[in-house]
Amino acid sequence: MTELLDAEQVFALGPVAAVRAVQDALAAGLDPDDDMPRVITALANGQGLLMPSEAGGWFGVKVATVAPGNTALGLNRVNATYLLHGSRTLTPAAILDGVALTTLRTPAVSVAACLGRLRERATSSAGGLRLVVFGAGPQAEWHVRTIRAHARIADVTAVTRRGSAATPWADRHLAAGGAAVAGRVRAADVLVTATSAREPVLDGRLVRDTALVLAVGSHEPSVRELDGTLLERAAVVVESRASALREAGDVVLAVAEGRLDPRALVPMADLLTSQAVLPGDRPTVVKTTGMGWEDLVVAVAAYRRAEACRQGARAE
Repeated sequence: MTELLDAEQVFALGPVAAVRAVQDALAAGLDPDDDMPRVITALANGQGLLMPSEAGGWFGVKVATVAPGNTALGLNRVNATYLLHGSRTLTPAAILDGVALTTLRTPAVSVAACLGRLRERATSSAGGLRLVVFGAGPQAEWHVRTIRAHARIADVTAVTRRGSAATPWADRHLAAGGAAVAGRVRAADVLVTATSAREPVLDGRLVRDTALVLAVGSHEPSVRELDGTLLERAAVVVESRASALREAGDVVLAVAEGRLDPRALVPMADLLTSQAVLPGDRPTVVKTTGMGWEDLVVAVAAYRRAEACRQGARAE
């Protein structure tokens, strides 16, 4: 029987287990460079995305849409459904809420890629990490939740275009631009960019040498949230070199400007398998665009948790 996992059941997995699912998959030898490519199709009012992947005895595919005009209508900008199958028989095992899955797995990947450095910064920062988050949507909130689940946070500043978003997960709200934002960026231990911006949202010259920058908002080669100045200064961690050079505008544009050597990109799998060490004297940028294997391993973890809960309920 095909199980249905709604948003609540997907989120019940939690950020700690989601990060562990990503790390465990890479530690077990999953190679992101072998993942199936994402298919992006232009639609009349946005984009359609197909994200298939097969690994660890499972096959899954996310069907997603991005409709920029939905925000003005009070509707979700992104909608998605995830279909999970067993690889042996290819019969459907579960249908998951794809929006919840994306919301959970995206910050899980960001944090999994830099968990050691994140905890180092939390230990060395008095009172905990100082976060600056560009954006006020679900990805902004869940990055804060996921970081908080793994390291102590001192305060959070949300930066939006108007500075007026009601975000209870932030201690203060600032409008983009101006001296106040520049001051918070200079002091930040961690910066998150989770926006729909098509141009850089922060000045790379302001970022501290010890800062972590988690960039998740863009997945098109012509769109960026980070400028070339920051990419030139930073150690840049990506899900896979091939994927980043194909889809990550922050990376693609910096390479085109001659500010980033593509050979210097650090695949996150290398960090998690001790094949690479990040320098401590310059910023670390984790740039992700989202890949099918990430949805798959987190979907499997959520499905297994739901199955265990059901079996426990039956035993009672």
